Amino acid sequence: MALTTRRRALTTLAAGLAGSIAVPAYAQAGEDSRHRPSPLWRAHAHNDYLHPRPLLDALDHRFGSVEADIYLVDGQLLVAHDPVELDPARTLESLYLNPLAARVKANRGSVYRGHRRPVQLLIDIKTEGSATYLELDRRLRPYRHLFTTYVHGRVLPGAVTAVISGDRAARVPMEAQSVRRAFYDGRLADLGSAAPASFIPLISDNWTLNFSWQGVGPFPEAERQKLRGIISAAHSRGQRIRFWATPDLAGPARDAVWGELLAADADHLNTDDLAGLETFLDTRRRA
Repeated sequence: MALTTRRRALTTLAAGLAGSIAVPAYAQAGEDSRHRPSPLWRAHAHNDYLHPRPLLDALDHRFGSVEADIYLVDGQLLVAHDPVELDPARTLESLYLNPLAARVKANRGSVYRGHRRPVQLLIDIKTEGSATYLELDRRLRPYRHLFTTYVHGRVLPGAVTAVISGDRAARVPMEAQSVRRAFYDGRLADLGSAAPASFIPLISDNWTLNFSWQGVGPFPEAERQKLRGIISAAHSRGQRIRFWATPDLAGPARDAVWGELLAADADHLNTDDLAGLETFLDTRRRA
């Protein structure tokens, strides 16, 4: 399915659901944390900004990670999947930074009240990486209280951890900084490199380029061992693992892949189906 067609289908479906589903009481900022289910730290909202309420829908479903694609356009950081969808009103600040800051203030220093673990904001750079990152770094400075920060070799935890993905040219200016409010999303080629987890805390890669199995039939044992070896190697270095392009249509194949990722202790499960992954993880947790 073409990306634009997929975006329209997802937006149409989500908009229809949004009108019939009330926001859970436990999702409201400032609500007593004793009456809310725990956050789903493994849940990653891929293309989060395509939902009717970017960020907020994912947080209502208790996701621990959200993804925003950004373009540098006339000095602004605009959020969109494709250039034809760029809208000057849909900035990184309006959709993510300002709502996160307001929520953290309301929840006394954390995105989820009573849970100090940072929520991940994965920022996928779609324009030239170096220039876009430098503008992003400038835009993050007013929110310095919000973000996990690298300061002269030390990592100071914040309510939100920004991780930079997309155009690889962002790496050069990031590595040159002694103080930064963001971290780098590596690839499997970076696993075992000299770069520490204080620079590359996350390793992401394309599932289909590394595994032939798409959830139909048994998982080949050689591929299962490969998956577990990758995750074990990352964890030994303090890094997390995420695969994109995993099956995402509701059904047994998707559940089978998610099940194997959980069994291997993958850190993030990638989806556009917020309710589907929430239900899957809650069911597994109860089991």
